[in-house]
Order: sequence, then structure tokens, then C-alpha cells
Amino acid sequence: MGFIGRNMVQYLVENDLANKIRAVDKVLPSTANLGSGHAEAFNAANVEFMQANLTSDAGMKKAYAPAEGESKFEIVFNLAAETKYGQTEEVYSEKVLGLSKKAATQAIESGVTKFVEASTAQVYSEGKKPSGVDSKISPWTNLAKYKLQAENELKGMSGLPLIIVRPAIVYGPGDVAGVSPRVITAAVYKHLKEKMKFLWSGDLKLNTVHVRDCCEAFWVISQKADIGTVWNLADKNDTNQEKINKILEPIFGIKTGFFGSMISQAAKLKLKMVTEEINDKHLKPWSDLCKENNILNTPLTPYIDQELLYNNSLSVDGSAVESLGFTYKHPQMTEELIREQIKYYVDQNLFPQI
Repeated sequence: MGFIGRNMVQYLVENDLANKIRAVDKVLPSTANLGSGHAEAFNAANVEFMQANLTSDAGMKKAYAPAEGESKFEIVFNLAAETKYGQTEEVYSEKVLGLSKKAATQAIESGVTKFVEASTAQVYSEGKKPSGVDSKISPWTNLAKYKLQAENELKGMSGLPLIIVRPAIVYGPGDVAGVSPRVITAAVYKHLKEKMKFLWSGDLKLNTVHVRDCCEAFWVISQKADIGTVWNLADKNDTNQEKINKILEPIFGIKTGFFGSMISQAAKLKLKMVTEEINDKHLKPWSDLCKENNILNTPLTPYIDQELLYNNSLSVDGSAVESLGFTYKHPQMTEELIREQIKYYVDQNLFPQI
């Protein structure tokens, strides 16, 4: 029921790619803030939702068991993991590493033919030169650290038909933690009638991939990639802070800028305090804005974790997947695509109509 998961179900349904799809989560579709297109996909005749806790052995076993009279599942897309930043090591150990190991163990027992593991491009050492799959590995968030541990554990499992995919920042309808915090922050600055400024400079790389491209790539990889391979996903936009800001300016009618290296380096020395100040500045106006628009509860927040405020460049080469016949249909991040992402939540009264 997560961001990529709901879009994956919709992609499979709309393109008639599977005769049976099972989506498994603790969260029920009725409480998952599904947009109309996603809700429609989950109501398709060939889609089964199963409620289960995938961090438990029993829940995982239940997830794989075919219904009576049905054949076993052939392909598994492991899109289930903790995606929030700033969680404890114990949370990531259980909900990223532990979950992936349980899913893979059960996949071997169930005899699946392909197991596609969703990792993250944050496992690469940060740098302005685009990272290929053979580039230096040095994860710079705790989430990425445990994703990498999961990758390595799964690679060592005999009999697992593993393929690993490392997307850049994924955005689009249903995005909560990718580009959304910046979009929400822009709404806050419109409300405050102030210029929006971020740390560092505009050329800080934040490479992206649209969720619909992400889902199509997952499918193509599951069909055409060799077992044991690793793939990056990133569009042609070479997205950075400046490019995102230039899209947000006309949407919200605000001015944007950057603090530059000198102030940012000073902030880095006391980043915990700076992070608290930044979030304090944004959270109350966002709450006020929601109340003014009769939004009582929303999964959206402008909160940005300290891990994401360092000068870490996410630069990814996502071109290799095109050798499989895949084409990025959203090669550039555009104002239209970000407006669509906002509308997804506006239509559900989860984002203010501003």
C-alpha cells in the first residue's frame, strides 16, 4: 500500500500484465489515502489485497501461500520496507533488513522465478559524477545502510532468483517522502509570504525518477534482466535543487534561493540545532494552513530529517536499463508532473487548495 506499491498495482492492472496480483500490507486500502486511479486498480478482479504483518514469519508465509486451486506466485516485487528517514537502527534492522531476509527466505521455499528487491541509489558514495552500478559504495543515510545490508544478505542466499533495483528519488502521485517535503515547504512559504531558501547551492544533485517510469522499469527488469544483476533508475533531468525550485516558483508564486557554502558550512557545525529550527519554522504554519483549509489529518509534512540536510549529492546513471528495451516516458521533471502530484492529495483533501 506504499507509494511505489500502489502505483505498481495500477501499472500491472492497466497494462494487463498479470492474471493474479496480491498486494500485502498491514494498512488496509480503505485507510491508505488511495487516489481514484489507485483505488480503481485495487478493485480490479485480478487484484487481491491481503492484510498481514510482513515483519513476522507467519505473516510472510501467509503472503506467499496461493489461494486454494491457484498456482504459486511467479514474481515477487519486494516494495515493503520502512521508508521514513531518522528512524532508529532497531526499526531499520527489523523493517528493512529483517523483512527482506524473511521475504527472500519464503521466496526460495515457494519456488518463485524472479525476486525483485527495491533498494536505493543512496547506497552510492555521494558525488557529482553519476554513479553506475559498479561505482563506489558508501551509504549516507541509515535507511540506505540497511538497504545495502539487505542487498548483501540476499546475494548470499542460495537458490534466490534475485535482481536488485536502485532508484533515485522517486516522485509522482502518492509521493510522501521524495520531493513532497519540498513541495509542502513551498506551500508554507507562500503562506508566510517569504522567500524560500535551502542550504548549500542550486547545483546540489537530487536525481529523480517518476513513479510510473519506476514501475514500468521494475516490470521490464523482471521480464528481461538476468538473475543476479543490479540496475539503477534515474531520469534524464539530472535533477538538482535549482531545477526543483524553478518548478515550485510558478506553482506557488514564491521566490526561492540558497544560503550558499559559507552559511551552510557554519550551519553544518550545529546541524542538529539548525534542523530543529528549520522544522519549527515550517511545522506550525503548515498546521495552520491545513486547519484553515479544513484538513484535519494528512500524511504530508514539511519535516526534513537532519540526514537529508548534509551536502550529499545524489547523482545516478540510470541509462543501462534502456538496454532492455525500456524507455523513460517522463525523462524530465516538469511543472505539470508536480501539479499532478499535488492534485492527487488536493482531491483527497490532504493538501490545501492554494
